[in-house]
Amino acid sequence: MKIRNWGIGICLSLFGTFCLGGCSGSSPQPVSRTVTVFDTVVTITVYDKDSEDVLDACVAKCEDYNARFSRTSEGSEIYELNHANGEPVTLSGDTVDLIQKGVEYSRLADGKFDITIAPLSDLWDFKNNTGTVPDDAAIQEAKSHIGYENVRVDGNTVQLLDPEAAIDLGGIAKGYIADQLKAYLKEQNVSHALINLGGNVLALGGKPDGSDYNIGIQKPFAQNGEAITSVKIKDQSVVSSGIYERYFKVGDKIYHHILDPKTGYPYKNNLLGVSIVCDSSTEADALSTTCFAMGLDDGLKYIEGIKGAEALFITDDYEIHYSSGFPK
Repeated sequence: MKIRNWGIGICLSLFGTFCLGGCSGSSPQPVSRTVTVFDTVVTITVYDKDSEDVLDACVAKCEDYNARFSRTSEGSEIYELNHANGEPVTLSGDTVDLIQKGVEYSRLADGKFDITIAPLSDLWDFKNNTGTVPDDAAIQEAKSHIGYENVRVDGNTVQLLDPEAAIDLGGIAKGYIADQLKAYLKEQNVSHALINLGGNVLALGGKPDGSDYNIGIQKPFAQNGEAITSVKIKDQSVVSSGIYERYFKVGDKIYHHILDPKTGYPYKNNLLGVSIVCDSSTEADALSTTCFAMGLDDGLKYIEGIKGAEALFITDDYEIHYSSGFPK
């Protein structure tokens, strides 16, 4: 048995080159802050002004979101909701907003992306790298409690109609946090910044010299951060999901963390990864999982119907397939 936990779908090796075209001469030097949320290293870099206080505030926001959105931290709002035995729970506005977005994206994906996946996530436990395939009876029991329809929102009150249901915001929270950080930076008159949450990258504007940021897409299973391709973005987000992020092997068989709510097992198709480019990092987060779940053909058809969103798909032969408007 082999266990891997990369957790990064964007090639961080290219981050060192972002500044080369726009930080010379009299331009301010970039300032960065790093914090860990949702088991992901978050780096926020501002390029156009000395923003120490602004970055400190961003770190505080990340820590606050993590404290409220985590499903495993006792005392978090999501932990409280998941352990309320089906009783209504009053939550903060941001948490309710994120849950509502998660339910809507689950509906649009017809359940292929589902924020109530937590019973299965807990059972497979990729976070702790147990490397064990759960008993099939336990899988069938866990998946019987999955269904975004079980989430009822009334104002700031949220209720899980199935007492055994539970929410996992891991497939959407990082994108939401990135969008909130970008909005805050804009309020503080920051014009050029990069927000990196592992497999989620969100750009505020472009480089100070007006050029685009060049974001590397990690080659699946590459251990040295090698990029398979790259994408140029300005004021957009790139989010990647793939089987190489968290997985274990039993013999020659790979069990990865993108679980099918209908079967209870990892999705089976010929995809290694999907990357989404669009304005909203929240939307890109949900779409990356949704398109992966649909497979190449249906995923391409689906993304072509989403205004302002583009995708690339990496198949198991390492071929890259692009949606019609993908920014190459």
